[in-house]
Amino acid sequence: MKSFRAVLSLFVVAFLIAAPAFAATTTTHPSSHKSSSQGKSKAKPAKSHKIHGQQAIDPERVTQIQQALIREHYLTGDANGQWDTTTQAAMQKFQADQGWQTKLMPDSRALVKLGLGPDYSTAINAKDVASAAPPSSSSTIPAPQASGFAAAAGVNK
Repeated sequence: MKSFRAVLSLFVVAFLIAAPAFAATTTTHPSSHKSSSQGKSKAKPAKSHKIHGQQAIDPERVTQIQQALIREHYLTGDANGQWDTTTQAAMQKFQADQGWQTKLMPDSRALVKLGLGPDYSTAINAKDVASAAPPSSSSTIPAPQASGFAAAAGVNK
């Protein structure tokens, strides 16, 4: 039994010594070699960085924003259509007063709050859009429902 173990260990040691030598050798066929001009790609010209999206506010839109900021007393003077530092500061102040992030570009919520949001009144499904019609007044609530609201709120009518 000892001789079997000795022979087995000799085979294991021989295998461990020989295995890296066999793994390192590779055979290549002459037909698989490429000439020096093949396989090399030509350097591609560097692409210029394209800037996507709107880069500036249209002067007509700036005028609308300035008029709304003037109406809300965040800007003084006349609307000139230029997105200058005073207009930016007024917009940032308006957004800060609403508790929103103060960005250099107007936030969509701020534009809607200034009355400059999208107009869906001419849309096909305008009756389903909340901004298409003014909210209904409390007088259109049926009397039993209104009295139920008053009772639940603890308000005397």
